[in-house]
Amino acid sequence: MRSYTLFLALAADLLCVLVFVVVGKADHATGLGPAAVASTAWPFLVALALGWAVTLAWRSPGRIWPTGALVWAVTVAGAMVLRLLSGEGAPWSFVVVTSLFLAATMLGWRSVALLVSRRKRQAAA
Repeated sequence: MRSYTLFLALAADLLCVLVFVVVGKADHATGLGPAAVASTAWPFLVALALGWAVTLAWRSPGRIWPTGALVWAVTVAGAMVLRLLSGEGAPWSFVVVTSLFLAATMLGWRSVALLVSRRKRQAAA
């Protein structure tokens, strides 16, 4: 795998998490300064790093299954555990919204990449 592809895949997952955090903070008007965003984002970023490590995502970061699905699951579950351990809440409504948003974005970019890759192969054949 080319290093830029790996970088883009990691950047896409990071962007998914950061967009989730910024949209949530903007929606709830809880501040969009760097410190405010970082204080909300850190459990998700730590869990995302854990998801990449546990799944060895760098081997096939663009695959929907198992890489994308497992990175997503570890990110959501890990972030919820970290939020609870740090005294933040994790009500069911938040877990559901988090799960759906991150599934749509983290699996969504992988789906788009797969379709683009298939179309390029078909055009080359």
